[in-house]
Amino acid sequence: MSHLSILPTVLRDTRLLAASLVELGFEPHWGGALSGFAGDTEAVELQVWIGSDLALGWRRQPNGELALVGDLQRLSRSHQVGPLLGRLTRSYAARSALRDAGRLLPTASVQLSR
Repeated sequence: MSHLSILPTVLRDTRLLAASLVELGFEPHWGGALSGFAGDTEAVELQVWIGSDLALGWRRQPNGELALVGDLQRLSRSHQVGPLLGRLTRSYAARSALRDAGRLLPTASVQLSR
């Protein structure tokens, strides 16, 4: 039996998260709910399908951070989830740093390149 789990993260900005997901080739969807075993559902602010039947979502925590929501039992069987979360975290961190630099140095030109 699998169920939805909620894991804390340090992510806070859903727009940066969505942009990072797009950069990685995913199509994020705003709002909705993820479904788990026996009708278990969890409302999310942002979700993405990473396979034909595997989704990740993020919901806002009381402290303002986003928590990752997913079916950990099914996610643990996917070999792509760990590397995906690593790439997603790096992309989000780069975008966050550039946003902050743009705020601190409004006349500077900042961009993300490979």
